[in-house]
Amino acid sequence: MSRRHFIKQSGLLAGGLVFSNQWVQAFAGTAEKINIGIIGCGDRGTGIMKMLTELNDRFAVTAICDVLDFRLGNAKKIATTPPKEYKDYRQLLDDKTVHAVVIAVTLSEHYHIAKDALLAGKHIYLEKTMTYALDQALDLVKIAKARPAQVVQIGHQYRSTPLYFKVKEMIDKGYLGKITQIDARWDRNGSWRRPVPDGYTDKQVNWRMYREYSGGLPAELLSHQMDFINWAFNTHPDEVLGTGGIDFYKDGRETYDNVQVVLRYAKENMIGNFGATCGNAHDGYIFKLKGTKGAVHLLMHEGVYYPEPTTKKELQTVDGVTGATKIEWNKEGGINILNEPTKDGTWYALIGFHDCITNKKTPASNILTGATTAICVSMANTAIFNHTIEKWKPAYNLL
Repeated sequence: MSRRHFIKQSGLLAGGLVFSNQWVQAFAGTAEKINIGIIGCGDRGTGIMKMLTELNDRFAVTAICDVLDFRLGNAKKIATTPPKEYKDYRQLLDDKTVHAVVIAVTLSEHYHIAKDALLAGKHIYLEKTMTYALDQALDLVKIAKARPAQVVQIGHQYRSTPLYFKVKEMIDKGYLGKITQIDARWDRNGSWRRPVPDGYTDKQVNWRMYREYSGGLPAELLSHQMDFINWAFNTHPDEVLGTGGIDFYKDGRETYDNVQVVLRYAKENMIGNFGATCGNAHDGYIFKLKGTKGAVHLLMHEGVYYPEPTTKKELQTVDGVTGATKIEWNKEGGINILNEPTKDGTWYALIGFHDCITNKKTPASNILTGATTAICVSMANTAIFNHTIEKWKPAYNLL
């Protein structure tokens, strides 16, 4: 891997793997607005709603729905024009002027609402994890396959994010060599609870704490990193083992506040370590891919490539012909993967959602990839709670 070849193939220039604005330029130009409804107006639903209002040349938020009045009130404050309000999502789905919906409700309701939205003929942006249960993922795939004209995009936005797209490209081109180890964490130091307004129950507001509604830390956080590995290597785990517990917050919660899962990817000869705790925030978000030629260390919006000593020596060799810019290393001996700031991944994902609807494309994060990751999360939770080693089954092969 000569320096000249590396620079030519990877876009390495002036100390970074330069990001171009191709993601924005690809979707530039005017297009017909899509009327969209928000089902679920909690933190995530209103967060997506804010981005949709920024993309007002592509989307018009014409309807909102939530079973809790205070959340409807919060959503109304965001709307640039007064949307129709619903407390029953089925009434929103009956509205023929709504072309697409965002589903950002409790995980336990993803399958039921998405199924009804498909039957109602809507395009769907369904938040991760795709479904609460493994069998629900398989069934939703069958329903969506019977309706190919409808776009179903799952909210694993790494598949739309420039940084992670570039890392996948680096893996494909062999700059990390043979990858054998993945270390992924998403840590915090806090209870993860939200205050409960008068007149509401803890289960209504803090549903993530209860197993009836939630997949806990694996579904809410680690699913993003699991999905990226599925995408980057076109793979799935062959076996899953894990452990966890309610190790700090003895506050009546049912989902664990401390988990560790190991995914074995036998075909790739690779091990993935995925963990999260609510008891310490020092490491925060960690995502490391370790290969024989180099490693990538990722944050949410930043990434660094660390070549192994032999690889670094090759990159530093100047043959007197290329005239290439001198590589700039950081103090740890790494190279920044992106040099330009990027937006939140959901912004790119929503642009892609519009493009898929208007141009009849399949999203990068689609019903099949979303189901595959939902199966991984379900296997992880089963392994954690039952102290078992879960095996991948042929029935789970969707891609």
